[in-house]
This record gives sequence, structure tokens and C-alpha cells, in this order.
Amino acid sequence: MVSENTAKLAVLIDADNAQSSVVEDLLAEVAKYGTANVKRAYGDWTGTNLKGWKEPLLTQSIQPIQQFAYTTGKNATDAAMVIDAMDLLYTGRFDGFCLVSSDSDFTRLAARIRESGLTVYGFGERKTPKPFVSACDKFIYIENLSYATSPATPADVSLRPAPPASAAKLKADTALVNQLRNAVEAASDDDWAPLANVGHIITKQRPDFDSRNYGYAKLSDLMTATTLFELDRRSPGDGKQAVIYARDKRRQGS
Repeated sequence: MVSENTAKLAVLIDADNAQSSVVEDLLAEVAKYGTANVKRAYGDWTGTNLKGWKEPLLTQSIQPIQQFAYTTGKNATDAAMVIDAMDLLYTGRFDGFCLVSSDSDFTRLAARIRESGLTVYGFGERKTPKPFVSACDKFIYIENLSYATSPATPADVSLRPAPPASAAKLKADTALVNQLRNAVEAASDDDWAPLANVGHIITKQRPDFDSRNYGYAKLSDLMTATTLFELDRRSPGDGKQAVIYARDKRRQGS
């Protein structure tokens, strides 16, 4: 199995359906999962709608793919991106794809890539239809990226990250509490569960799960904020990185 940080990724951006201001922080997020060996953005670059993309394309070395809009009401850009994705898939050179769009038209593409055993990371706004979100292995909402808090970003409330939710609000979210508790239970050998395993289980069940949805940078911060779990940082020694374990507080004293 390929390690996430060494995975070879193809990043395909639907420029007609994404904002140029996302690019820098988007690629920083992609770097968490692997190396972007291919970076392409699709759109009709002869028009004025994509004029804000020039600097990000040059700065981040993203290849613009020209696709003329042949007729009104038909998205030729989507078709070009799908064709390129399949061509890249058949090369066998990649471990995963990053599909950047809030458009449900890419649902079948994501499913097809996953059928070939590759990982699909989706990136889009919260308005992204659920079928596309569910078709990805992991889906990251653009609003959760740090660019949304940058002074250079237009003051669009819809693109601002969520403020940290209070313990009372988190505990009142029955779906969240049950998901966290069930994941801890599934990942534990006894009372304690490695937090990394907890995160993997949740993501498999809900590709768009992200602690940043609740205003917390990390899963450990979110679980601490609920006040329902006990966390323990354990050092394996030999200079290895500490491992965080989680336990449902209802288990204490049992």
C-alpha cells in the first residue's frame, strides 16, 4: 500500500466551477495526501470570466487546458476534464486523483476512478451535491481551507470557516456524538483507541467529515471540546512520534 505522503496525485481543477483564490491553500491541502505530479485547470481561457486565474496558474505551475464553449448551456469543460482523467488513469502512473469542483457531473468519474483501486479526494464548496461527495474517498470543503480567513479574500460570509462550536452545542449534535463514540469503540482493542484509526473509520463512513466543519483544526481538538472523551498522548520511544489514544469517558472506572 502506498503511503499517503508519497502518493502520486493528479490534480484536476474545474476552473469554471472554482475560485482562483483557493489555489494556494488548496495545493497546501493536497500536499497532506501526496505529491501533485500533474496539475491542470480546465476552462475557456479566451473569455473574461477566468481572468483572475492567470497569476495562480503561473505561480503554482498549473497547466491551463483550453476548452471552448461550443454552445450555450453545454459544459464542454466537464467533458474535457473527464477525458483527460481517464487518459491519466490508464497510464497507471498515479495513486490518486484530486477533483476540484462543486459540480455533481463528476460523480461517475470519481466512482470510476475508485473502481480502479485509486484514491479520490474531492474539493468543493458546501453546496456540492451529496452524490459527488459520497463518490469520493475523502471530500474537503473549500470553506475549511485557511485562505478563507485571509485579508485578501473578499468578505463573503459563505466562504468563512465555522467558528469553534461550544461543548454544549457539540454534545447536542446526536449524530456527531454517536459517530465519534462508535468509531472509538470500533477502533479500540480494549478501552483505548488510536486516534488515527478513529479518523480513518469516520472518513470511510462519511467522506466529508472534517473537524474544521465544527471550528477545530484537528480531530483531537474536536474530541477534547466535546468533553466526552479522554485523550492520552503516548510516546513509543526511540525518537518516534507520539501516538494519541482516545477513550469514551463512560468507560472510566469500568
